[in-house]
Amino acid sequence: MLVGCHVSISGSIDKAVDNAVERNCTAFQIFTRNPRGWHAKDLTDIDISAFKEKLKKSNIDRMATCAHMPYLPNLATPKPDGFEKSVKTIVSESERCGKLGIPYLVTHLGSHLGTGEEGGINRLVDGLCTAGSVKNDVMILLENTAGQKNSVGSRFEQLGEIFGRLKPSKKFGVCLDTCHAFVAGYDLRTEQGVKESFEEFDRFVGMKHLKILHLNDARGELGCNLDRHYHVGLGGIGEEGLAAVIRIAKKNKIPIILETPIDDVRDDHGNIKKTRELVA
Repeated sequence: MLVGCHVSISGSIDKAVDNAVERNCTAFQIFTRNPRGWHAKDLTDIDISAFKEKLKKSNIDRMATCAHMPYLPNLATPKPDGFEKSVKTIVSESERCGKLGIPYLVTHLGSHLGTGEEGGINRLVDGLCTAGSVKNDVMILLENTAGQKNSVGSRFEQLGEIFGRLKPSKKFGVCLDTCHAFVAGYDLRTEQGVKESFEEFDRFVGMKHLKILHLNDARGELGCNLDRHYHVGLGGIGEEGLAAVIRIAKKNKIPIILETPIDDVRDDHGNIKKTRELVA
């Protein structure tokens, strides 16, 4: 089973591989730069070669790695300056992933800031298509949202609509977050609920486009729109539902990435271990 977590690049980007190996990961996710600012330090040849060499020596398949966009970009924003900076950032991140050999870049879909879904989606599509023109093999993955106010892409119908407008299509895929889906109204608490939810996902988006699964339990309840992740099996979704999700990911060889808390309850090691136990 391909399972791991988001790991730190603190010190140098190749340390991410060390952190993943130490946690017994067979998949992992990183930020390629500081996620809380607009500025990104250039990747040096030494950075790139060290990352690639460590990854090659590990037991982690390159195709089970991904990067996540930083927090500030908003591709659905109506603010011209913010939109331009957001597009430049996702283009830059795609280029950085290409240099590192990371095949997937996960992006949030953004907020229209109260100006309406239609305009927000149009801007989002324009920005994504610009990023899709980058000449490399990096696939940009659209992550479903939790249904917060002014957000887009929480319902599979709308996610599929956005996805279907993207060109070239081969440059795009989807990352499904279980916490986001649950708090957006998809009942993942039971095996039957998971089956029905994934059938709906397949109908509107397509399972063949699902490349990464973010496996997170939820602090909130069904349909609450609260984007707060929790430990595997201990939140609103629970063990039965998450076990069913894991089996689907395992069957389809989809890498599982945990974005769970680190606290007195459990750390990364504990959540990865629990994920494996649920399908043992």
